[in-house]
Amino acid sequence: MKCSVYVLAGLLGLAACNPQPSSTTQQTAPTVAPAATASSSPGTSYQIYRLLLPGQADSLTLHLVTAPRSFDATSTAGRFGSYYGSDGHPYALQGLPSPAADSVVLFEISPEKAIDPNGNSLYWRLRRQPGRADLAGTVGGQPVRLRRVQPAAGALTFAVRYFADSVAAYPRQPKSPVGHISLQALVPASGPSELREALTISILRDLRGDSIDGIPTTTLPALYKQLRQDFFKTYHEDAADSRLAPADTAGIGAYAPGLNYEDQTATYVLCRQPNLLSLAFFHYEFRGGAHGTYATTGASYDLRTGHRLRYADIFQPAAARQLPTLLGRAVRPLVGLKPEEPLDKQLLVNTMPVTHNVFLTTGGVVFIYQPYEIASYAQGEVRVFLPLSELRPLLRDGLPLPEPASVATQ
Repeated sequence: MKCSVYVLAGLLGLAACNPQPSSTTQQTAPTVAPAATASSSPGTSYQIYRLLLPGQADSLTLHLVTAPRSFDATSTAGRFGSYYGSDGHPYALQGLPSPAADSVVLFEISPEKAIDPNGNSLYWRLRRQPGRADLAGTVGGQPVRLRRVQPAAGALTFAVRYFADSVAAYPRQPKSPVGHISLQALVPASGPSELREALTISILRDLRGDSIDGIPTTTLPALYKQLRQDFFKTYHEDAADSRLAPADTAGIGAYAPGLNYEDQTATYVLCRQPNLLSLAFFHYEFRGGAHGTYATTGASYDLRTGHRLRYADIFQPAAARQLPTLLGRAVRPLVGLKPEEPLDKQLLVNTMPVTHNVFLTTGGVVFIYQPYEIASYAQGEVRVFLPLSELRPLLRDGLPLPEPASVATQ
């Protein structure tokens, strides 16, 4: 089933979703100290590229976030990218490991793009050009060149901040299980001061998981410190409750391997235009059991003010009556259903619920359904795109969207 690609793709970016017990007493990755200025942490970057197709002008924009694939700033890079088709439909890319430092390999993870019996459209195989910031290679087997976009003077820019640490369950014992926590965030680095301040507050609130505005905010280092403290406290408590007998007949360590906990939070760019920014907040957690859990929360921001645009800010109240039909029609091809087939043939619902987990693009709205919300864990996260042509009568006025005759293609 096509939407199962999201499970695979989400887990490809995690180097140790369910790791084996550590072979050392404790592995503590260096925590990145907060910088005096908003510069990116070592091993991280946020870059924008224009994709040049043969015989065409700049045809689409790739937003590429790079951060450590694992829990320290020296491990191989992990990447997440997003781009748009001519109708504003968003597509997502996951980075794959590459043996060459100048190589960038990306994998299509949007179900509309990710299934190709010939295997060509799955991969972006790129290489950094010597002495330049550009990328060149192939997309779906076709030659392409991606030109690095440099920000204009005074423009809003972003830095990638990365924090990571680990703790051993039983520090004095060999082969102790280890708990890992990491936080990767995007923060405004430069631009108009009022916008930068308002946007920073909005992003930090969403990183913390605030469901309403107005809650006092904090700094990113302070937020990570609190998350780390809570994770370590719970981990120590669980380790104390899970201590096993010291016998090690299997040679795999004397303590529960299920204590190899993971807690990862990451931020990616989904859409960026002069007046609109949409981000993805991805969280993965493993605390024993058959598999971990993960979820993505979408968030859109009005770059005229820096304020978050929630579902109620985007849709009129009457939209809730019409959206289930639109969503049901759009989700069917994503899960392998024909237009007349019932949803519960592939999903856990008969009628599509209207999730408030949404984000804006220049061409429409994406509705994110987390695992188990409408589908099984194996089917993964389901994202449904509805174009502006269907939604305009349901939207509130004043949104940072293009006029009907000028839907953006970048």
